[in-house]
Amino acid sequence: MDFAGKSIISIREMDKNSLLKIIETSNRVKNGEYKNFLTGKVLATLFFEPSTRTRLSFESAMRYMGGGVIGFSGTEYTSIKKGETLQDTIMTVSGYCNVIVMRHPVEGTARLASEIAIVPVINAGDGANQHPTQTFLDLFTLSELFANLSDVRVGFLGDLKYGRTVHSLAYALSLYQSPLWFIAPDLLRMPEYLTQEIKENGSRVHEVDDLERLEEHIDVLYVTRIQKERFGDMQEYERIAGCYRVTKKVVDMLGKDIKIMHPLPRVDEIAQEVDELENALYFRQAHNGIPVRQAVLGLVLGRLD
Repeated sequence: MDFAGKSIISIREMDKNSLLKIIETSNRVKNGEYKNFLTGKVLATLFFEPSTRTRLSFESAMRYMGGGVIGFSGTEYTSIKKGETLQDTIMTVSGYCNVIVMRHPVEGTARLASEIAIVPVINAGDGANQHPTQTFLDLFTLSELFANLSDVRVGFLGDLKYGRTVHSLAYALSLYQSPLWFIAPDLLRMPEYLTQEIKENGSRVHEVDDLERLEEHIDVLYVTRIQKERFGDMQEYERIAGCYRVTKKVVDMLGKDIKIMHPLPRVDEIAQEVDELENALYFRQAHNGIPVRQAVLGLVLGRLD
């Protein structure tokens, strides 16, 4: 994939070579091989939905490399409150910047924006659909620990129905034919269409409803929160909330070498006592958002090759 001038909307538009390019470029950025390669460029962050890590790491990534940032978080003080359409907002803002990063609660909105904008659009999460740059930093974090992603055995725990980070990462790992475990109650199982695609890509898939039913060793446990904001029925949410909790005891059960990942934010699905363990990778993941998003911006803006 030639990234220059292109929007990044979905992992499904990537192949292994594209993912490898991002991982390798991120590694060079993290090692300090490039300086101020975003000077003179402006990033617009359009966040129609709450965010901490994604928005701040994109803004930090841009500023650390000499670029500027405009944008909003929430629509209260924008013309959207006056009734301006999404189309008009995107067309207007794309004339103020060189690249747009957008989060929106409605699936497919990032793709719509990419068809309207006159600059590249990077999807920072569209509903329960996709979150490609989270997947990039997850893969990069895994690549720092494992020489071959094809051999990494990953278990996904929690909200696999609405978890866009899970959808994107599981699909990406299927391109490496990594063996995958989906651990969730029936109500929050991975969507069937996605499970089928993952199998068709060559990954061996196991589905269970409890960690204790794992019959094989896994290398990584990727934990997700139960996403209250995606539920239409709060009684349904209350029945599911808190059904999984990773503690030191759980880590011991899974084995001393298990790595614990989480896209954050967490609620109570990982006990704070786990933070002190070497197994905990989730803050390392979050901090890797800086070099990875610097690499993505540099590639999309044609400043890195």
